[in-house]
Amino acid sequence: MSYTAFLILILIVAIALILIVMVQNPKGGGLSSSFGGGGAQSLGGVQNTNNFLDRTTWTLAIAMFALILLANFAIPREGDNGFELENTLDGIETTTPVEQNITNDSLK
Repeated sequence: MSYTAFLILILIVAIALILIVMVQNPKGGGLSSSFGGGGAQSLGGVQNTNNFLDRTTWTLAIAMFALILLANFAIPREGDNGFELENTLDGIETTTPVEQNITNDSLK
């Protein structure tokens, strides 16, 4: 799998993770509170919705972590495109620091 494919998968998982986290409400509301009342039991109940959102969040977070680690192995390395670190400083001129002569008369 190429590095670009891993980046696309990481982006998709990140967007899904953002959406799932935004649906949740830290005070017990969120998507599960919209099913409140008598109809909640027929739709799986509030507790099941919280469990689903919680498990989905953890699954996406673990998937993102794994994809990031796997993407590290797919990064193009030395020799793939002829890039060599030793040649990057060719043509850069070196400069030497200029010493300043400061006398006591110039400080007054």
